[in-house]
Amino acid sequence: MTATSPKADQAPHEADHAPNKAGRAPDKGHRADLHADLSASLTVFLIALPLSLGIALATGAPLQAGLVAAAVGGIVAGRLGGTPLLVSGPATGLTVVTAELIQHYGWRTTCAITVLAGCCQLGLAALRTARSALMVSPAIVHGMLAGVGVTIALAQLHIVLGGTPQSSALANVLGLPGQLANLQPAAVGVSALTLVVLLGWPRLPGRVGLALRKVPAALAAVATATTFAALTGLSLPRVNLPSWRSHALPELPEGPVLGIMAAVLTVTLVGSVESLLSAVATDKLIASQRRTGNRPPRADLDRELRGQGAANVLSGLLGGLPIAGGAVRSVANVKSGAVSRRSVMLHGLWILLAAALLVPVLDLIPLAALAALVMALGVQMVNATHLRTVTRHREIAVYVTTIAAVVLGGVLEGVAVGIAVAVAIALHRLARTRITVEVQDGVHRVWARGQLTFLAVPRLSRVLNQIPPGGRAVVELDGSFMDHAAYETLQDWQHAHLVHGGSLEVTGRSTTRMSGPDRTGHRGGHHCCRPWTPWMNHCDHRSAAEPVIPGAATAPDAMESVEAAAPPPAPRRRRGAGQLASGISAFQRDTAPHVREELARLAREGQRPSQLFLTCADSRLVTSMITASGPGDLFTVRNVGNLVPLPGAEATDDSVAAAIEYAVDVLKVDSITVCGHSGCGAMQALLNSTPGAPMTPLRRWLRHGLPSLERMASRHHPWARIAGRLPADAVEQLCLTNVVQQLEHLRAHESVARRLAEGTLELHGMYFHVGEAQAYLLSEGEDFFDCRVFDSVGHQAPEHVGQHA
Repeated sequence: MTATSPKADQAPHEADHAPNKAGRAPDKGHRADLHADLSASLTVFLIALPLSLGIALATGAPLQAGLVAAAVGGIVAGRLGGTPLLVSGPATGLTVVTAELIQHYGWRTTCAITVLAGCCQLGLAALRTARSALMVSPAIVHGMLAGVGVTIALAQLHIVLGGTPQSSALANVLGLPGQLANLQPAAVGVSALTLVVLLGWPRLPGRVGLALRKVPAALAAVATATTFAALTGLSLPRVNLPSWRSHALPELPEGPVLGIMAAVLTVTLVGSVESLLSAVATDKLIASQRRTGNRPPRADLDRELRGQGAANVLSGLLGGLPIAGGAVRSVANVKSGAVSRRSVMLHGLWILLAAALLVPVLDLIPLAALAALVMALGVQMVNATHLRTVTRHREIAVYVTTIAAVVLGGVLEGVAVGIAVAVAIALHRLARTRITVEVQDGVHRVWARGQLTFLAVPRLSRVLNQIPPGGRAVVELDGSFMDHAAYETLQDWQHAHLVHGGSLEVTGRSTTRMSGPDRTGHRGGHHCCRPWTPWMNHCDHRSAAEPVIPGAATAPDAMESVEAAAPPPAPRRRRGAGQLASGISAFQRDTAPHVREELARLAREGQRPSQLFLTCADSRLVTSMITASGPGDLFTVRNVGNLVPLPGAEATDDSVAAAIEYAVDVLKVDSITVCGHSGCGAMQALLNSTPGAPMTPLRRWLRHGLPSLERMASRHHPWARIAGRLPADAVEQLCLTNVVQQLEHLRAHESVARRLAEGTLELHGMYFHVGEAQAYLLSEGEDFFDCRVFDSVGHQAPEHVGQHA
C-alpha cells in the first residue's frame, strides 16, 4: 500500500498550507511541536545524565566517556537513525563487555574497538541485514539482558556497600561475605537514600506528588543523595571529571588479532541487537499510545543500524563508550510527548552543555549514589514479564542457560550457549514424536503427536502392525509435517489394510482434507478446537469414505480402493427446523464428546478470552474458522457492518459500547480486532443511500458508518491497497476504510483509551476476502495503510511486513 489518494496529489502545495485536523495553522502547529520536543528533550536529558555517569562507572571507563557517548548518541544517532523517537547513548547491554575489554586491553584500545564495531555496523546496514538480527530467539535476547543485569547488580553492590567490585561476577559473589563484614556506613546510607527516593518517587501521593513526579525519578534520587551528602559533610568517593585536555583518545589496537576480532564482533552483535529491539519496542509503544495523525514514521531498521554505526565510530574517536538505543530513555521520550527526532538531538545538546558547564556540580555526586542507581537498573533488566513469556512458550531452559552462561562466562559466550541450547531444543522437538494406540468400542485409534520424520518410522510401523487385518482404525496425525519416508510407510500400510477388508480414517493437520463418513456411518476427524470440520464434511459431496494422505490420490491403486468403497452421494441439505435438528444431532454425536471436558473447565473457571473480536453479522463469516480459535478464545460482537458507534453519537446503540466496556474492564482482554469483509451488504447500502429517504432501523444504524464514507472521500486520507493492488471497486474501498475508521471510534471509548495509555491493550484491523478465503491484517505506514498477507500455513509473506494498525 504505497499509493496515496489521487485527490491528495491534485494540490500538494495547497495541502501543505491548509489548517491541520485540529484547526491550527501550520505555523502554530510547528511551534506546538517544537515546544513538545523541547519539553521532552529536557526530561530525557535529566534521566540520561546520571545514567551515563553510572554506566561509565560500572564499566571502569573515565566518567566523561559516558557523557561523550550520550552526546554523540543523541546528536549523531538521533539525526541519522531510522527511529525518530529512539534515544541512543551508553549501552546498558554492553556494560559487562566494555568492562572486560577495558580490563584486558585498556581504555584506549577499547575506544578503537568501538570505532571498528561502528564500521562493521555501517557495513551490515549497507548489506541491508538489519532484520536478520531479529532472528535471534527472544529467549536468548532476554536471557542475555537479564544476565548482564545480574552481573551489573553484583558489581555495583560492592560500591553500594563501600567497597570495590571484583573482576568477575563469580568473584563478586564470593567476595560478598567479606564486604558485608566491612561495611562503610556512609556509603550504605547514601545508597539506601538513593534507592528509597528512586523507588518511591513515582508513588508520591496528592497534588504535590503529581507536580513533583514531573521530575525524573533518577535525577531526584541522585540529587537528593548528593544534597544529603553535601549537607552532612560525609566523606565519600565522589565523581571526578578530569580536565578535557587530558581526555584519552583511541590508539591502534594492541593484542591478539583473534581476540580483537572477537571483541569487535561482540560489540557489533550485542549493540546492534539491543538497538534494533529497542527500535521495534519504541514503534510498538508509539502505536499503542498515539492516534494515526500524531505518529512519526515507522522505524527503518537498516537506517537505524547505519545511524548507530556512525555514532559508534564518532564516539570511539572522541573517547566515548559504545552506543546503542536504550529502552528506558526512549520510553521517557515517547511518554513526554516528543513528536520528532528534534527531541533526541536536543537532549544530546543539553548533555554536551552540561559536560562543559556543570563540571563543578557533577563533581559533588557520590559514587555510591550512581552505583545504587545502576544496581537498580541492573535488577530491572531481569524482567518478570519476559520470564512469564518464555515460560509460556516452553523456552525457560534457553532463558536460564543464557543467564547462567552470561554471568559465568561473558556476553558472547552466553549468547553462543543460548543459541546452542535453543537449536538443541528445536531439534529435540522436531525429532520427538509420540505414537500411541488404544482400542475403543472395537476401533483401534492411533495418535501420532509431533512431526513424522524418518526417525519416527520404526515406531510408526510397529504401532500400525498391532492393528489386526480387517479391523476398523482411526489414525490421527497431530503434526504439521510428514517427510517422504513416513508418508511411504503410512501409504503402504493403508493399502495393505484396505486390501484385507479393513476400514480406515486419517485425520489431522498432515492430511489434505478431513475424512467423511465411513462404511459404518461414523464421522471422524473432529477436533475440539475445530468446530467447522463437521460442517466441512457435511458440505463435501465428493466420495470420502477412505482417507486421503498427501500424494495418495495420484496413485492408481489408491484410487481404486477409494472408488470401490465410495458411498452414494450425500443428500441435499435440509432447511429450517430439519436442518437445525440435524445439526444439533451431529454436534451431540460427533463434536460434544471432544469438547465436553474443555467446556466443563470453562464452566468452572469462567470465560477468560484473550481478545474482543468485533465483526459483521454476515453469515459467510465464521469467526472460529478464520481465526483458528476454540471455545473461550474470543469474545465476539457481531453487527451489521462491524460498526463501533462513537460515544454520545445520535441514535447510539449501547449494546456495542456495553460489550466493549465489559470486555476491556471486566474480562481484561489483551486486544481488540475489528474485522471487515469483502462484499459487505452494509457498505453497499451505505454507498447507495439516498439523502432524505424515509428513516428505517437499518438506515438509523448505518448512520454510524457515515464517518467511514467521509473518510474515503477526504483528500487528507490515503487509499488502501490489498497485497499491492488497489481495491477492486468502491465497495471494497469502503469496506477497508470502514475498518480503519472503526479503530478510530474504538479509541474514543474511555475504557479503551485508558488501557491503550497504560500499554496493556492492542488494537488490530482485519479484512477477510470471502471469495479468496484470504485474511489480511491491516498495517499502518507513514501516511497510508498496508496489508499484511498470510499464506495458507500462517506464515507472514515477507514483502508485506508492517506494524499492527
